[in-house]
Amino acid sequence: MKILVTGFDPFGTDKINPAIEAVKKLPDEIEGAEIVKLEIPTIFNKCAEVVHQAILDNKPDYVLDIGQAGGRYALTPERVAINFDDGRIADNAGFQPRNQPIHEDGQNAYFTQLPVKAMAQAVLDTGLPSYVSTTAGTYVCNHIMYQVQYMIDKEFPELKAGFMHIPFLPNQVVSRPDTPCLSLADDVTGITAAIGAIVKQDGKGDIEAIGGSLN
Repeated sequence: MKILVTGFDPFGTDKINPAIEAVKKLPDEIEGAEIVKLEIPTIFNKCAEVVHQAILDNKPDYVLDIGQAGGRYALTPERVAINFDDGRIADNAGFQPRNQPIHEDGQNAYFTQLPVKAMAQAVLDTGLPSYVSTTAGTYVCNHIMYQVQYMIDKEFPELKAGFMHIPFLPNQVVSRPDTPCLSLADDVTGITAAIGAIVKQDGKGDIEAIGGSLN
């Protein structure tokens, strides 16, 4: 099994993005699955072009995109992506789409194929906070999640994909009082556990509910 894991580069006023920093530190193999790591630009449309090429080049079984969610305290696998771009700020190319669909011929929303409850449970089993989120926002994180699902719909029907948000790093909240954060080591531990759950649940679907240990 091969899993493509992506992380965004820094954006906005931040000089670091925990997404790519954590992805770079992931093991090269998790539960027997080969991990392919990829940095992607925080740019609408361009990020999808980069991931599309990586799918063609690597032919992964799964794609897991990782992004920063400032203000969240937990690692949160995302359940659904919506066909909607509405940037609160401009992306790294200066583009700020407002109130527009990502693809005119795409579904209004796509649900992930990943076992999000099992992923959250696996993270919780490491002692870290996690829950399943039902909103990936309307910025580039939702954009890439939707774009990969659109690729599955139109081009790669055997591929499974999804997205997970992670909190700020400690050095990002120095000037953001009362804002939650997690260490980079915790991010790596949590993402590794979530990927382990993807591998273990392959062909089995998701668990019914979060609450019991997967171990």
